[in-house]
Amino acid sequence: MPTATATPKAMIHQRYGAKAVYRVDEVREAVDGVCPGLALPQSTRCVYRCQLDIPGVLSVSTPGTFARKKDAEQAAAQIAIEKLGIQPTSNIPNTPEEAWKELIRRISRFFTEENFPTSYHPLVGHLSVTLRRTGDLLGKLPISAIVACDVKVHILCKIIDPKAEFDPLLVLSMIYNAAKQSLGVSVSSRNLWIQSQRPYSPEAVDLALQRWSGISDPIRVEAVLIPCVMEDEPKMVSLNISENEHYMGDIASKLSATDSSHVLVSRTVDKASPEMRFYFPAPDVQFVSDLSKQLVDDRGDRNMNCVINKRASYISGQTIYGDAVLANVGYTRRDTELQTDHVNLCTYYRILLRKLPDGIYKISKDSILVAELPCVYTRTSWKGPSPRDLLCSFCRLQRLSEPHFAANGCANDGRIAKENPDMFKCSVKIYSKKRELLLEYSTDYSWSKETDAIQNSALKVLIWFNRYFKQLNTPVEKFYLPKSTDGFTIYPNIFLQEFAMCLSVYGKTSGGDSRTCNAVGYFSMDTSYQQLESSAFLTDIDGQDSGVFPSHGSLACISYSVHLFMKDSRTRYLLEVNNEFEFEIGAGAVRNQLESCATQLSVNQSACFVDQLSDRDLSLAAAGELLLI
Repeated sequence: MPTATATPKAMIHQRYGAKAVYRVDEVREAVDGVCPGLALPQSTRCVYRCQLDIPGVLSVSTPGTFARKKDAEQAAAQIAIEKLGIQPTSNIPNTPEEAWKELIRRISRFFTEENFPTSYHPLVGHLSVTLRRTGDLLGKLPISAIVACDVKVHILCKIIDPKAEFDPLLVLSMIYNAAKQSLGVSVSSRNLWIQSQRPYSPEAVDLALQRWSGISDPIRVEAVLIPCVMEDEPKMVSLNISENEHYMGDIASKLSATDSSHVLVSRTVDKASPEMRFYFPAPDVQFVSDLSKQLVDDRGDRNMNCVINKRASYISGQTIYGDAVLANVGYTRRDTELQTDHVNLCTYYRILLRKLPDGIYKISKDSILVAELPCVYTRTSWKGPSPRDLLCSFCRLQRLSEPHFAANGCANDGRIAKENPDMFKCSVKIYSKKRELLLEYSTDYSWSKETDAIQNSALKVLIWFNRYFKQLNTPVEKFYLPKSTDGFTIYPNIFLQEFAMCLSVYGKTSGGDSRTCNAVGYFSMDTSYQQLESSAFLTDIDGQDSGVFPSHGSLACISYSVHLFMKDSRTRYLLEVNNEFEFEIGAGAVRNQLESCATQLSVNQSACFVDQLSDRDLSLAAAGELLLI
């Protein structure tokens, strides 16, 4: 079956997302065919014209009008595509052989087409830096720059070998070997540089240097270094980007790599920050140039296992080797300048937090330290993303398949009712990326609305995962019962296989039993009720008693701030503040200490209580840059 071609508007959205703004204007125009000489009102019709604005990139308008709004928008998008030189992603090769030939042709086009330096392709941004150099590095690009800039190269590599989706070293090997077969392209036999065999025309070079402006003043960018050794803490580093220097050069020095050609690049880590990636040194780079795909696979399975960066690999979903730098820097089609943004420890810990079952919910509530995933779902009081959306996001971030929801109508007597059901039940199945079943949930509870059945079942699965992640010190036999009384069926072999990297980050083996996990400090939030109830805290209530207290099931609205006090010091740091936070009393939507305090307060009263720091990494995710009070 042929692949459907993406519409122009879809292609613009894929590239620029919400930054692309369409403004459709309604116009009245005369209709042809009116009889001349008759004193009749002139007939008109409603037509549309569209203007497309992509801030910092371009603004285009349709030269004519269209009978439908959607046609005007598509026409504006098509004009933008032609001006930006965006190539449609249709006609993707169907076989590895076809993909290999297309990969060779694509790499050749980067370095042999006279007009390529005049395009808006992000690789030209890298190229413009090298064209400002002098000496041996003039015009030489790190091969990994192609990996960072061209999505289609990734697609072709995955068609050639599906393992390329998870192994940047395999992608590097494919590009290197394809470049050796590309006409007009030269690659180094010792290093991982790539360049054109003949110089570009002076006109093309001048236009590229004018369009892609260089750096006039040095740029300082904050990044995070994630050590390969699990016992070493992530730390902040500063990247200093100088005039006529490629930004990967300073990253190479931070990683103790020979030069920027020895630095590998992961795929983007966060959709909200399209240039945030991991940079890491190529292992045993003296052998990479001669590696075949098969040899890369073998080495990745055996010899390199000892240098895999588990934390970076878990976040990116790819195999990251050695120490890694998490940085937000690169070239895009949106701008002709180097795009940079600071990455700090808060960024790193929030990325980790998002991968937890309750992480996205906490972040969406702007309440990382206080909010908890509620234990019940009610449409009227639920705030934030729905349980179904949260479960789908969790599965995507864990590289699992989309959850499968099966809602069945049932009659009052419990039988399945195909027509006019009185109640609904919903079962949920969680599959691996390879569509292997690892967890399923079914319930005897029923709801009057189908959406309530789906949302409640999704919440039950989320709560199960949340409980599992927060009790990694529990022997897995308690979780992996073939059939459990709470409606869950777990398939332990597939489950452990899919969460192996996750467990290697959050847990460690103990007592020779590889199936027993102990928390090692990375969001090791043991929030059992026994621990919470035993935490000593003091409540100091201020304000006049109004006599109105929140009751179970009511919706409370509070403002709060969380401060960190240092031992033996009067210094305090502001960690989190929320001026309007709503939660349902009795739904488990906040920390037990805060709910216990809130139920003692009447309207307009305030209180203060002290508690021990439950999780350092959670506090770092909330704090960002600690604000001294």
